[in-house]
Amino acid sequence: MHGGGWWSYISHDPSQGKPRVDRKLLRRVLEYARPYWWMVLLILVAIIAISLIELLPPLILRQLIDVTLPDKDLQQLNLLALALLVIPVLSGLIDVGQRYLSARVGEGIIFDLRQQMYAHLTGMALRFFTHTKSGEIISRFNNDVIGAQNAITGTIPNIVVNVVTVVSTLAIMISIDWRLTLLSVAVVPLFLLPAKRVAGVLRTIRRQAMDANAEQSNIISETLGINGMLLVKTFGRQQQEKTRFREVNAQVRDLGIRRALVGRWFFMGLSLAAAVGTALIYWVGGRLVLTDALTIGTIVAFAAYLARLYGPISSLSNIQVEFAQSMVSFERVFEYLDKPIEIQDKPNARVLDQVAGRIRFQNVSFSYLPDAERLQIEASQDGRVGQAHTAPADQPLVVSVGHNGKEGAQPPTVERSSQAPVVTRTWALREFTAEIEPGQLVALVGRSGAGKTTITYLLPRLYDVNEGAITIDGHDLRDVTQVSLAEQVGIVMQETYLFHDTIRKNLLYARPDASEAEMIAAAQAASIHDFIAKLPAGYDTVVGERGYRLSGGEKQRLAIARVILKDPRILILDEATSHLDSENEALIQRALEPLFQGRTSVVIAHRLSTILAADTILVLDEGRLVESGGHDALLAQDGLYAHLYETQFRQGVVDSDLSMA
Repeated sequence: MHGGGWWSYISHDPSQGKPRVDRKLLRRVLEYARPYWWMVLLILVAIIAISLIELLPPLILRQLIDVTLPDKDLQQLNLLALALLVIPVLSGLIDVGQRYLSARVGEGIIFDLRQQMYAHLTGMALRFFTHTKSGEIISRFNNDVIGAQNAITGTIPNIVVNVVTVVSTLAIMISIDWRLTLLSVAVVPLFLLPAKRVAGVLRTIRRQAMDANAEQSNIISETLGINGMLLVKTFGRQQQEKTRFREVNAQVRDLGIRRALVGRWFFMGLSLAAAVGTALIYWVGGRLVLTDALTIGTIVAFAAYLARLYGPISSLSNIQVEFAQSMVSFERVFEYLDKPIEIQDKPNARVLDQVAGRIRFQNVSFSYLPDAERLQIEASQDGRVGQAHTAPADQPLVVSVGHNGKEGAQPPTVERSSQAPVVTRTWALREFTAEIEPGQLVALVGRSGAGKTTITYLLPRLYDVNEGAITIDGHDLRDVTQVSLAEQVGIVMQETYLFHDTIRKNLLYARPDASEAEMIAAAQAASIHDFIAKLPAGYDTVVGERGYRLSGGEKQRLAIARVILKDPRILILDEATSHLDSENEALIQRALEPLFQGRTSVVIAHRLSTILAADTILVLDEGRLVESGGHDALLAQDGLYAHLYETQFRQGVVDSDLSMA
């Protein structure tokens, strides 16, 4: 419990400013309703009809008390009783239709919004996903979109209903007695005053709660997946993760309690204001009845209308609170929709077909940092901006790597903290120039972090180069459509990803229209068909989360079979046989040999057997091409390659001999 009593629960953060309904944001939200305009029109007609129908019962009561009962009119009594029965039935039927239309509109808008966000995010460059937590993305799709849905199907229709109800009720109350109407309206400020303070507080709490929920989703996503749980268990960090989750979970709990208390105090104030108005009406109205200025039926009818007046006014006084909170959901969704798509097809982009496979890197430079951040760091290194603690620009970039410690696990990201960043190498690739002829097998060699994986990311245009150009058959990658480029490039990364689905579905992801025979042929080429055939469900076996029901070698052979089925003109392999034993490696090497014929292949090589098969070896160091040529020629140079051969690859001679045996 916060100190300072209950009022501390509705303390307002001045930095957040006054809660307000952004008109630009509102117009953008309403723009999504345009395709459903005729349904919206029917909803408005239904709301008005319900409001007018529900004005009748108090008038019937007044007639019953003032005329029917004193006159002992039995026929009129029967008609009034029947009317009191018909009115709620008719109103209920119209309300059902109105709710159906509201749901159609609301669900339709949310469908469009969610679909638009998914389509937008699938077009984002890889940079977005390396800088965004998966739990945060899931939270936007679930919590925030559901919050937006509540605004469409709940908050906005309620506003319309309440406005129509208040206007129609005031009109008929004035027609009955203008003096009591003025007295009823006099207490309205008591409804409005609490809302001014509470609206901003609840908006702030709502955003804090959404952030906390997103962090909670992220922890669950990271630690309760198979990869995360393996890491937690192997490092014995269960207790630490429980504590971390407890802290975030407690934050979610405390914000929920605070929001509940703020809302309860608020509605208590509204109830008190309604009680004051009702008491005044009975007190003043009673005195008028005693002086024969009003009838008893009029007072009863007026009291009934007070409930119809103060209820909607209470809701409307809370309109800023509810609407401001609901708009937070739209704001968070629009934050993602407004993120620029870094890599887009040009309006006149051409389709890349009939590819021979000639690849050329022309003075290519690339940084994982955004341009503004990179320029600031470079300026700082030159002493023009600030005094950030930096290391020489030619040292390796501080990167985060996967659990296996290898460069290919994920793209490098600069370490960030609340203090000044410690930045070393800002360029992952610098002034890289190379040409690969059609049908060549090129091996990329270098220390971890040298830039090998960066090349494999740039070639399928997962990132765009900062400087220079990459061309295929003379066409700049930025001038061709991304879909046609993807059709020509096949990739087998070191960390194989499989969907939690059947082997068949995972293989056919490469070519959904492939026949059964083609799929089996691809599996045979990758030496995985015999293994699949022995499984009880064969190709319909579910591989589990990320394929964890399979061994590393089995997953990698499935990935190779998937690329073979795709039949691309350009192959990218990140040491595709690194998880296989010597026997399986030899089988796959032989299976890949005919696949390499007439195709350009780029392989990140860690084994000598792969390097010896290459037509050209490109040796990288700290993002630069330092050597290139054949194995014997590079050894004769006695440079970096010769050093790597002695320290890393020489054992590959033994491996190669065993494989060939």
